[in-house]
Amino acid sequence: MAPPGGREVSGGALRWLAVRERLPVWLQTRCGVEPRTVAAVSVVLVVAVGFAAQQYGASRPRPVTAPAVVAPAAAALPAATAARSGPGGGPILVDVSGKVRDPGVRKLPAGSRVEDALAAAGGVRPGTDITGLNRARVLMDGEQVLVGAPAPPLPPGRGGPAAGPLSLGTATAEQLDGLPGVGPVLAQHIVDFRTARGGFRSVEELRQVNGIGERRFADLRELVRP
Repeated sequence: MAPPGGREVSGGALRWLAVRERLPVWLQTRCGVEPRTVAAVSVVLVVAVGFAAQQYGASRPRPVTAPAVVAPAAAALPAATAARSGPGGGPILVDVSGKVRDPGVRKLPAGSRVEDALAAAGGVRPGTDITGLNRARVLMDGEQVLVGAPAPPLPPGRGGPAAGPLSLGTATAEQLDGLPGVGPVLAQHIVDFRTARGGFRSVEELRQVNGIGERRFADLRELVRP
């Protein structure tokens, strides 16, 4: 192809002329539509677009994981700790009786459980039903663990009427000691509570005695009255 003037134009020049025709008039006027000028402008535009994309990605909100909340340790209960410990916070003495291999009084570390008392007494005799025995219960100093045997009846003249619950308001420490799961120490706690409160107004108040948990209260509630 030969343009006016007789000079032959190369293929590259023809392509450039085609691109030139499509450029905005202001760009043709501003830059003189020289190839190197257009190439420079194109590079600047590419760099600007890349920078804008980088800034957009960096400014996007990112999910933040909150630190795990660590629950504070439960405060120790001095009264409960004292009830489970022996004098001066030392070992406790527990009477393990009933169907065990070696019954008797055992000295155990504070915080021991019924399972520990059974092991100290040589274990339970074969064939003994211990379904109703809570082996995970924490022991108290001075209590009795009775295995595979019914609670001993109250001696005549000490527990009031033969048939009927024991009065929490008039029972002596010895009479309270005869209740299942109640040893001398817990019996004295009941008497001290009664003295400090001026008696028991209801059986439910037995829950407030130091050393009586929900399971022990369930065992005693039908055996006592205010």
